[in-house]
Amino acid sequence: MEGLKTCLVIQSQDPTAEHLLNCKIGTSPIKCNNHLSAVRLQTTKMLIEPLNRMKEADARLNLTQGTLEGVVGEELGVLPGMDSIFSMLALGRILGFLRNTSQGRGQQDEFDIVVLDGISTEEVIRMIGATSKARLYLKYLRKLAEKTDLGRLAGPSLLRLLDEALSFSSGGANANVQLSSEVWDHLEKTLERGSAFFQKLQKFSCYIVMNQDSQLSVMSALRYWGCAIQAGVQVSGAFAFASPNAELAATAKDFSPLPFASIPHLSMSAHPNWNEVLVNAQSQDARQLLNLTSKQTSIFPPVTFDPGNKSITLFMPGFDKSEIKLFQFRGGSELLVEAGDQRRVIQLPSQIQGKVGGAKFIDRNLVITMR
Repeated sequence: MEGLKTCLVIQSQDPTAEHLLNCKIGTSPIKCNNHLSAVRLQTTKMLIEPLNRMKEADARLNLTQGTLEGVVGEELGVLPGMDSIFSMLALGRILGFLRNTSQGRGQQDEFDIVVLDGISTEEVIRMIGATSKARLYLKYLRKLAEKTDLGRLAGPSLLRLLDEALSFSSGGANANVQLSSEVWDHLEKTLERGSAFFQKLQKFSCYIVMNQDSQLSVMSALRYWGCAIQAGVQVSGAFAFASPNAELAATAKDFSPLPFASIPHLSMSAHPNWNEVLVNAQSQDARQLLNLTSKQTSIFPPVTFDPGNKSITLFMPGFDKSEIKLFQFRGGSELLVEAGDQRRVIQLPSQIQGKVGGAKFIDRNLVITMR
């Protein structure tokens, strides 16, 4: 309604979005109205494009002596984990965060805003944190490729094939003359761009949604908020579906300092009248929250350092002390925090480096003292 070209990206087979929008959604963007498009990501379709690019790259590099030509993409099935990987690559093309600046802007010119409705909360959290986590894997793979006989023999050709097939670098047909170190550097810079994209609040926003009338839903939302922070995701706000007379003050306090807003329940018995929904008085706070977070340039820090007291404070809503484990490696310069099936490494300032002396939980914060 603001006139922004918007695309809803759906990652599941759930037909709810089609019902709510009264629009048949396919595997390429379909216009639902003047400014709203929708697309459904299907991994079986997304498998074919990178395979074809790999065949083209292999024809130039002649790595498999034509073996790839015999692979038929349409007969390949989807294995566990592929949905998230290929969806991340698809989003990278739509949004451009995996693209070199020299490669142009691509599909993101088509839309001002892209909204992702993922498979599940856990998968979305892992997808958002994937680029930063993958950089560590890449570092160890590079060492393996450069320091082992097998890696030195097969690594360069495989690496160039992967780089060219995924179009990470701008080398194109000249990728076969690149040095292995250049390709490694391309991959590292690609992941660095992806990681930086998710940290820019004016480019990326992540929201928590809950049912205010269900205490279990509110508790789950708090837990996922903590999991998102632990995964390096900056949550921009929280929405609550609420009945007309629901008391929201207590829930809003639980999610402080996040911006918080309620949204009216949508009837699933008929296609909603979106004009009525959006002008509903109960939708006003949600519209203001989205307008506010679109202008955010900073958010409260999940980690704060106090060199004077030689302490670190971790904001960890949804957890208690017994669920959090701390580890140290590399002489006390890093602190590894494990919670909510997520691990994150915190680089410690020189003034705080040392061994963990103690930890206590105070008002959703884990305060760690060093010695």
